[in-house]
Amino acid sequence: MPHRAPGSPQKGRKSFLTGKPIRYYRPKGSPAIRTLVDEGFQAFNAARLGEACRIFTDKMLAKDHDTTIGLTIAGALTPAGLGGCIITMMDRGLVDFVISTGANLYHDLHYALNFTLRRGSPFVDDRVLYEEGVIRIYDVLFPAQVLLDTDRFIREFLATSGLEGPVSSADLHYALGRHLLELRPGCEAYSVVASAAKYGVPIYTSSPGDSSIGMNIAYHELMNGGTLMVDPNKDVNEVCAMILAAEKNGCVILGGGSPKNFYLQGQPTLWEVYNIPKGGNDYFIQITTDQVVWGGLSGATPAEAVSWGKVNPGVLPDTCVAYCDSTIAFPIFSEYAVGHRNGRRKRKKLVHRREALVGALVDEARARMARAERAGKRAKRQASQG
Repeated sequence: MPHRAPGSPQKGRKSFLTGKPIRYYRPKGSPAIRTLVDEGFQAFNAARLGEACRIFTDKMLAKDHDTTIGLTIAGALTPAGLGGCIITMMDRGLVDFVISTGANLYHDLHYALNFTLRRGSPFVDDRVLYEEGVIRIYDVLFPAQVLLDTDRFIREFLATSGLEGPVSSADLHYALGRHLLELRPGCEAYSVVASAAKYGVPIYTSSPGDSSIGMNIAYHELMNGGTLMVDPNKDVNEVCAMILAAEKNGCVILGGGSPKNFYLQGQPTLWEVYNIPKGGNDYFIQITTDQVVWGGLSGATPAEAVSWGKVNPGVLPDTCVAYCDSTIAFPIFSEYAVGHRNGRRKRKKLVHRREALVGALVDEARARMARAERAGKRAKRQASQG
């Protein structure tokens, strides 16, 4: 095993891997959580989290209009057990598409394949972990063999999937999810990727090469002569098409990073590149520990996003940033949503509608180009006659 020095004893490993298994927590809509949020969260970031909960349930999920909701995921959230909240939200139609780091999807596969991640301590000697073949994500510990076995599963899937040429990351993740459902029936109960395939929720990754899934795709191309390539152009256009088709758009952003920007850039892509002024997001919720003062995208506020056309300037009261750890705030947020009277919607199953929506985007863009061209010709004639 590469994470153990040759000849090193394994006797210490059990002492590192005796913590409780980390399981996906599934919110049940606890009335006590709703009471805590509405009555106990009264000021500072507790109040902001309560505000985020109410924007989501009372406005984004309101029955008098239809909001297409994108969830973006950054940070090691599936290793920490938050995949269960995401599964429940997708199951209940409260999330219409997902944009995630590749790492979250890769680590989700450990659960789908019935490997065990365990609670541990962040205060261990990582040199000893290295020699004992134990991987650490802060206080999450698991055997390095889990990585090797998950990698092997991905490579075997790629070799038999039939996926060739450029595909969107949603195509890749949907095929992977369907494969999991066939191989391990029932695994949608503990896998985000499998659940998304079952419930028709497209999952995108904003940086396909920046995870072990991407690493194994690179291996597949180099060693097996595969032509599969995750095409970011397809991802950009599919996300833009879903935003364009929506009556209203709203986002729930966990952390920040590349997934946050990949979603938010959809509105500028429409007005700036395709000349289709959609008007900006109608709702914006972010749970993050990043601060605005450092100038990074992760900490950028919805007010700043207005200047880019990412957020509709008229809806700032319907935006909220709660400065909290997502592993604390998102389970509370999910419990609140699931227990609300609007806590279930008909699923949009956008994964099956992407081709038609992209076609509508092309038609609208071409129609606007044609109108602009005709207007330019009229202006030119009028100038020559004047």
